[in-house]
Amino acid sequence: MPPVTERLEADLAGLARARTLLGAGELVAFPTETVYGLGADARQGAAVARIFEAKGRPRFNPLIVHVADLDTAERHGVFGTDAMALADAFWPGPLTLVVPLREDSGLSPLVSAGLETVGIRVPGGGVAQELLRLFDGPVAAPSANISGKVSPTRAEHVLDGLDGRIAAILDGGPAEVGVESTIIGCFDHPRMLRPGGLPAEAIEAALGRPLAHAPVGDTPNAPGQLASHYAPGAPVRLNVDSPEPGERLLGFGHVHGAALNLSPGGDLVEAAANLFDHLRRMDARGDAPIAVSPIPDHGLGRAINDRLTRAAAPRP
Repeated sequence: MPPVTERLEADLAGLARARTLLGAGELVAFPTETVYGLGADARQGAAVARIFEAKGRPRFNPLIVHVADLDTAERHGVFGTDAMALADAFWPGPLTLVVPLREDSGLSPLVSAGLETVGIRVPGGGVAQELLRLFDGPVAAPSANISGKVSPTRAEHVLDGLDGRIAAILDGGPAEVGVESTIIGCFDHPRMLRPGGLPAEAIEAALGRPLAHAPVGDTPNAPGQLASHYAPGAPVRLNVDSPEPGERLLGFGHVHGAALNLSPGGDLVEAAANLFDHLRRMDARGDAPIAVSPIPDHGLGRAINDRLTRAAAPRP
């Protein structure tokens, strides 16, 4: 692994360097509209293995393949009627579709963790699109952080955990959405596997029917399903109206005495964009327990609450 991680500007020279490194089997972090991803050529087994090594990620946890467009996605997965409808409605965007894996997908088996399905998305955001079109191939890319820790929404966040572990980072500024993509399973009935940057209500409206619940099992069939995940170093307590002595409050809405506030005006879009950055800033200020104000559980609030619940779960 390289002793120093290159920091690339999101210009023609930086994009060309990132493409060259990906083609050589190296790891390159890059910005999407959701969070920063840690990219590797999804066709190269050794490159994909480096993702798990750099992150300390368990290999039973599948990865998401990022591609430039739906035509490319169909080379790797089988898209039925529901999957096509959702891809047409929301791609490029913060939506991952888990679909049956094509036998001739060309993807490393490590990507799907041995499953017969694969998660694919077409990310929004100019830098991600430019890189994927320039690379002209599938890029496996989980969030660019140590496994289980807070996801990165800025280049500095990536370097906090992965400096020296990866070849380069393409710096495209802060991520716009701030939480990972919504994951929908389309291998039988459309079902929510992970809430994220696209609200469930919008997906159900596009389908014309409710989503099914995620299947219950010990083995993840999509990223972000581990009970303890997205965790800061300090303990986290949720739905707190009155912090206990010694706790630091991560507020939402009009609350007094918050160390930081996700959105003083109660805006869920602003709160989602600030979530991971504020958790990191709370971590940097000490190890005292973090108390979090109640977050409404609708729209993007479901994704925020999902991340906070996993951050507050008992640590393995």
